[in-house]
Amino acid sequence: MCKPKVYIDGKEGTTGLQIYDRLAGRDDIELLLIDEEKRKDTEERKKLINRADIVFLCLPDAAAVQAVKLADSPDTRIIDASTAHRTAPGWAYGLPELSQGHRKLVEVSKRVANPGCHATGFITAVYPLTAMGIIPAGYPLTAFSLTGYSGGGKKMIAEYESPEKPELYGTPRVYGLNLKHKHLPEMQKICELDSPPVFCPVVDDYYKGMAVTVMLQNGRLNGKVTAQEIHAALSAHYAGQKLIKVHPFGYDGMIAAGTMAGFDSLELIVNGHDDQTIITALFDNLGKGASGAAVQNMNLMLGFEETRGLNLKQPD
Repeated sequence: MCKPKVYIDGKEGTTGLQIYDRLAGRDDIELLLIDEEKRKDTEERKKLINRADIVFLCLPDAAAVQAVKLADSPDTRIIDASTAHRTAPGWAYGLPELSQGHRKLVEVSKRVANPGCHATGFITAVYPLTAMGIIPAGYPLTAFSLTGYSGGGKKMIAEYESPEKPELYGTPRVYGLNLKHKHLPEMQKICELDSPPVFCPVVDDYYKGMAVTVMLQNGRLNGKVTAQEIHAALSAHYAGQKLIKVHPFGYDGMIAAGTMAGFDSLELIVNGHDDQTIITALFDNLGKGASGAAVQNMNLMLGFEETRGLNLKQPD
């Protein structure tokens, strides 16, 4: 039987390189590689796109839209790592742990949109609670997200790793102050919220790792729920999942945003009391937040075991 052919369009970027690193040593797929001098040649890219069974798009949004138009073959299936198609009709949202329906769509779809990194943390915390009716659709959600600088791509990586970087780059920096972050549309749509959350991202002087935190006033939720009951709901929802783990309730230490750096799984920490709840999603922005999630989706689309080629944190 022929091995599935896989092409990474945009392999030179941060996400593309991370996907390549996860696939290069595998013997169950055939990686199609473009000649370096032709990597911006539209006709050569088109040939490879249409030869492939799976194509990863690791491109800016506009380029990803154009790349999809190059796919003439009915057998070519696409995983788009850009923002371009995450709320688009006809595209499966590539977070299979959300429900059996989400998982099935990833498995059978020709077009899969890889989630955004900040959105992954927010949605894994919030979606189960909206789906169960615990968080009302009209609840005024707020969230903040700590991320390593690799989430900003090559330009930000160069800035942070430059010997001439400004002194203040060594401290956390709040950004997205217009409150119109590009991940908000998928947060709102996937969680079926009446309005997008108020969302604040923060970048700090470390390479990778994320901590996305959502805080809730329990008295404004549906039903009389406590933090411990919210923990139980999330634990039940993600029971048996291989890439998402919910910590035991009651952790009261500090949470380091780089805890999951180098891993492709995600961990949820829930704490609080009768009146308030805090939920933090810990993961690698280049792992479950980008390239690891893309490879997981590829595995499901090709009928492979979903964790194949991924680096999972061993149980404590």
